[in-house]
Amino acid sequence: VLGLLVWALIADTTYYLHAAYAWVLFVSIFFWILTVLFFVAYLLQLQLKFYMIPWPLVLMIFNAAATVLYVTAFVTCAAAVQPTSWRQWDYNRRAAAAFFACLVMITYGVSTFFSFRAWKGLGSNAATSQVTDRA
Repeated sequence: VLGLLVWALIADTTYYLHAAYAWVLFVSIFFWILTVLFFVAYLLQLQLKFYMIPWPLVLMIFNAAATVLYVTAFVTCAAAVQPTSWRQWDYNRRAAAAFFACLVMITYGVSTFFSFRAWKGLGSNAATSQVTDRA
């Protein structure tokens, strides 16, 4: 939802006058579509059908890439906001887009952390923690 807000707010401005917003739109739309595809895949439990794919590793790489690219998109979006804009509603939407891009960046960063824990097996549940190796 936050990613949708980023690209919807940017798309509702005169983004074509500023080349920096093309990058922000690309990153936000690209990762929004991929996130929706991953969500639908997990909703339909496709990870069980394609068991040969290391899903925790794939999600960790996806979240890490999204975090890094959203850092660049956030910095670009925040730097391109000009408070002296002649169109006040563009300024408000661009500032809101920068705020939500920051939230999306933080969200992907937290998801990267939890994906890393899942990939390393650090987030085990009670059933798997009962099996221990005793030397």
